[in-house]
Amino acid sequence: MEEVSTGAIVPAVKPEPKPSTSTAAAVSSPEPSTAPIAEEAEPDKDFLCPICMQIIKDAFLTGCGHSFCYMCITTHLRNKNDCPCCSHYLTANQLFPNFLLQKLLKKASALQTFKNASPIEHFRQSLQQGCEVSIKDLDTLMSLLAERKRKMEQEEAERNMQVLLDFLHYLRKQKVDELNEVRTDLRYIKEDVDAVEKHRIELYRARDRYSMKLRMLGDDLTVRKPWPSTIDKNHSGVVNSSLNARGLTTGNIPTKKMDGKAQVSSHGLQRKDTSGVSDPQYNQPGLSSVKKKRVQAQFNDLQECYLQKRRQLANHPHHQPEGDKNVYHREGYNAGLADFQSVLSTFTQYSRLRVIAELRHGDLFHSANIVSSIEFDRDDEYFATAGVSRRIKVFDFSSVLNEHADVHCPIVEMSTRSKLSCLSWNKFVKNHIASSDYDGIVTVWDVTTRQSVMEYEEHEKRAWSVDFSCTEPSMLVSGSDDCKVKVWCTNQEASVLNIDMKANICCVKYNPGSSNHIAEVKDDEYHPLYVFSGHRKAVSYVKFLSNSELASASTDSTLRLWDVKENLPVRTFRGHTNEKNFVGLSVSSEYIACGSETNEVVVYHKEISKPVTRHRFGSPEMDEADEDAVSYFISAVCWKSDSPTMLTANSQGTIKVLVLAA
Repeated sequence: MEEVSTGAIVPAVKPEPKPSTSTAAAVSSPEPSTAPIAEEAEPDKDFLCPICMQIIKDAFLTGCGHSFCYMCITTHLRNKNDCPCCSHYLTANQLFPNFLLQKLLKKASALQTFKNASPIEHFRQSLQQGCEVSIKDLDTLMSLLAERKRKMEQEEAERNMQVLLDFLHYLRKQKVDELNEVRTDLRYIKEDVDAVEKHRIELYRARDRYSMKLRMLGDDLTVRKPWPSTIDKNHSGVVNSSLNARGLTTGNIPTKKMDGKAQVSSHGLQRKDTSGVSDPQYNQPGLSSVKKKRVQAQFNDLQECYLQKRRQLANHPHHQPEGDKNVYHREGYNAGLADFQSVLSTFTQYSRLRVIAELRHGDLFHSANIVSSIEFDRDDEYFATAGVSRRIKVFDFSSVLNEHADVHCPIVEMSTRSKLSCLSWNKFVKNHIASSDYDGIVTVWDVTTRQSVMEYEEHEKRAWSVDFSCTEPSMLVSGSDDCKVKVWCTNQEASVLNIDMKANICCVKYNPGSSNHIAEVKDDEYHPLYVFSGHRKAVSYVKFLSNSELASASTDSTLRLWDVKENLPVRTFRGHTNEKNFVGLSVSSEYIACGSETNEVVVYHKEISKPVTRHRFGSPEMDEADEDAVSYFISAVCWKSDSPTMLTANSQGTIKVLVLAA
């Protein structure tokens, strides 16, 4: 049967039941009592109907002398022909209106209403009933009412003024705090501008000293060889062209040395740049313009990043590493400024992804070509792929880059019984690689012999993830749909630790600095050190950027960065689409890459919440307008260690080697 190229669906997380709104409202804000404040007098029992025990309505008298509500007694007589009080024989013909009782009931009702009425209502009723009031009494009453009105208006005005005053005080305090914060930020910015300008002048001076040395070296060669031969002229041209290629020239250089104590202005430096040694910034105006556009496009995020780092490290001076000789000493630099400069430099360094190699993962005998996992080995010399084709293929990375062939054959290929979900190379033993499959089997392979070293079959359902420890060569961990995380040792046939969880395990990952800390996609009952909550849907991947930084991916179409030590969310990344499939996640020291269900690879800088760049996979066999092309998605990504190069694969089986480019 032909495999359907749809890929594995991320298991949905069952939401925990929440209390209903009505219940919460009933608990938190009970309804006010509707009972009147004044206690009502109990009605006279003689006025109660013996059947409904309420005040009699439409009183009727029986032949035996008892009174009832008309509706109550007639309803009773439809079932029985007796008096409810004395059981004497009674029919509807023996019922008579009780006019006297009805009159007494109306008077009692009016009296009760009058007692419960307010004084204003009493006064109104008295006036309506024709109560005689003198003009003097009316004047007195009107004066009292006017005074009472003025007092109430004054109290209402005072309350309103107090509310307004409280609001203004709070607003003033908030704006003062904001003003103080802005003043502090402006002070930081001024300090940093002065430090950067000072460092910039030092760079210009160092460049001029270097140019002077080159000029002196050229003059010395001219004195030694006043009559150069044709060969010397050619050689001199080569040297000059080489210098020109580096942005340096030997002509038009001033013969006077610059006084180190002289005050150099930026305008003077610009004039010197135009007449003397050309500045690389002016040699490459296009590159500078592109970088400025990148900064403007992400200005808000960069501003937030700068202020956050500057405030946190306000009193920490920058200490340059002793072994770093390629960077000039930055006197007066703050640690926050130095950190932000590193972010800005890496962020503006790249703007696109360039394809440097491409190969097809599929073969003639398997139509299902989804690559579920793609991983570099310990030394980044080889990379392995696995997926629904039930094969682990190992490729030589340099051969893929350098050999321009239509078909790249793997140097090693190993067959499995089930579809594969994840791969993980051993970080110490170069030829060992672990795999997890849809049958729940975790296998450790020897790539050299192409044979399995260990097979673990304790998982009861599909195993989604496996990972070798970065500190212990023999330790690995796996997670499965059976809601269990298992820790294995290659020296033992059974698991050494079993952790029962509350939900399906989509991904497990060791902390790079410890074999005792494991990141999982759901909190568990095995004494978790930290619980990170914030994603709205199922979490599909977790990756450590460092010992204290953790990235997670979810089918809510977001990535999140977490501070492990502080147990706090750092940033949320949005810009890709991921609602149901495993689209891959890979991290480097500065960048985070993931796939998208739009068949795109998306790259984020860890300090910026929006994508730095993206690359869309094209189908050589299909037109862009083909409806089937919409169903393709990126299924796996992997960064090369300490490199802007990455491996990417999609659900069609296409593998591309991409590199970040300016």
